Amino acid sequence: MQLSEEPKGAMLIRAVLPGEYAVLGKLMVDVYSRLAGFPSPTEQPEYYQKLANVGRMNEDEDTQVFVAAFDGGGLAGGVVYFSDMARYGSGGTATSEKNASGIRLLCVDPGFRGHGLGRKLTEFCIDQARERGHGQVILHTTEAMKVAWALYQKMGFKRSTDLDFLQEKLPVFGFRLPLHDR
Repeated sequence: MQLSEEPKGAMLIRAVLPGEYAVLGKLMVDVYSRLAGFPSPTEQPEYYQKLANVGRMNEDEDTQVFVAAFDGGGLAGGVVYFSDMARYGSGGTATSEKNASGIRLLCVDPGFRGHGLGRKLTEFCIDQARERGHGQVILHTTEAMKVAWALYQKMGFKRSTDLDFLQEKLPVFGFRLPLHDR
């Protein structure tokens, strides 16, 4: 199932609109459920419930959900940005990190992959962290997300084993990007 439409107009990154919450949630569930080696919705129903309702995370003042959208309509991807790591909601030690922003739940519609949207969404979040004066950006990924993993490393994120945790039986790997070096 491809959720994308033909691009209409220029692509921009902006906050998700309330009327787009369900569309973005459906996109996230579709993208994550298709990852080879990633738990299925029946294996981790609570996680997929979070994905389906990702837009509602935008209602927390320290959390922003951003989308890659075309000014003529149509979502191509999304990401969740945390300006307060206490809201990050992962396992492990990430929620106790100070002077840091977090990125979670990045997805790009398969019909729009290969156009740099994952990078643009990530860079947008890094810019948000800089604007807040944070010294680092933290994110997590899994073995099933090798494309994203490679992107993050190319962007300068470094593995931080102190941030690793298990999501049920799934190993989740932490990464940091120091901003003072950039």
